[in-house]
Amino acid sequence: MPSPQPGSPSLSTLREAVARRFDRYLAELEELVNIDCGSYTPEGVNAVATHVEAELSRLGADVQRIAHEPADGEAQLGDLVVGRLGGTGPRLLLIGHMDTVFGLGTAAERPFRRNGDRATGPGTSDMKGGLLAGLHAIGALRDTGGTPAITFVANPDEEIGSPSSGHHIRALAAEHDAALVLECARANGDIVSARKGVADLVIEFHGRAAHAGVEPEKGRNAILAAARAVEQLHALNGKWEGVTVNAGVIAGGTRPNVIAAECRLEVDLRGATAQTFDQARSAVTAIVASPAVRGVIADLREAAMHRPMEASQATKRLARLAESIAAELGFELHDAATGGASDANTTSAAGLPTLDGLGPVGGDDHSEDEWLDLSSVVPRTTLLAALISRIALAL
Repeated sequence: MPSPQPGSPSLSTLREAVARRFDRYLAELEELVNIDCGSYTPEGVNAVATHVEAELSRLGADVQRIAHEPADGEAQLGDLVVGRLGGTGPRLLLIGHMDTVFGLGTAAERPFRRNGDRATGPGTSDMKGGLLAGLHAIGALRDTGGTPAITFVANPDEEIGSPSSGHHIRALAAEHDAALVLECARANGDIVSARKGVADLVIEFHGRAAHAGVEPEKGRNAILAAARAVEQLHALNGKWEGVTVNAGVIAGGTRPNVIAAECRLEVDLRGATAQTFDQARSAVTAIVASPAVRGVIADLREAAMHRPMEASQATKRLARLAESIAAELGFELHDAATGGASDANTTSAAGLPTLDGLGPVGGDDHSEDEWLDLSSVVPRTTLLAALISRIALAL
């Protein structure tokens, strides 16, 4: 078991500091959960940003708030918050997102509730619980004399692929030694050392309209071309280990008596390694280049993309360090791979040792049953604080 770095606060001291913050954590969790902050609700996201900005300032950070400036036709998104804390040791990048997948009115329909050690409400686990854990871990370290060098990023758009914040995160990755991502731990308590890459693909088929009863031979049916492409796309499942392809949305045509001139597919492509991800992506490109209906052409674009997060040797060392700290705290910890993407994919793809799932334990994300285990808040936030304090041991 690695020894603590000289000058690191003891685990008992850190745990006591975190425990003193629990009531405040709980009050802040209720406040944030009761804010509607879906990705396309910038007013709500910015209300969360204001809270994060104030907390980072209270911790002594130099805070930058970057407004989103949409291009023509783009939706307005919330602000990006970046807080820089000078200190000693490796330069750490902590990342949490402020947006949820839920629409306006969700918080009023099912506000924050506590039933014993279980909290429910939109975003409790994904990821207001983890966002606050990051802030309170830093606070506990400051309370006990720790001065780690941290850049804290709270982004407004992770749930839609981080289109406005991704380039900021990539730029920051080049300036840091490791990244810790504050998504909550899996429902079984696992932290995350690997994530599949994800490409959200849009395929548009362009045919030719014609009267379906009078001159069908003059038509070029875009829906038929899309349907055949769906079969080809789904045949890619199982071709490479860990690769999944799903055509999740299809829309086209105008009337039943008109040969459809247009059809649109939205496709989810995932792969566990960069090699298989790229091979599958190339196979999709080939399918789109040769529609199976004569006279139909097709276009392909990426609506969003995360490269795979593969468990590098440096990431594995971070996971082993986290496991040893958990053992000192009295609980068992394991790392795992998962099929969902996060901003950890971005930092990992940039070459930064990255560990994810470092918030409290939660589950049923993106559903009305979403929950956070409040009994895990103190031990998991202590784990995070200690990992920050000792991280040089794994780098």
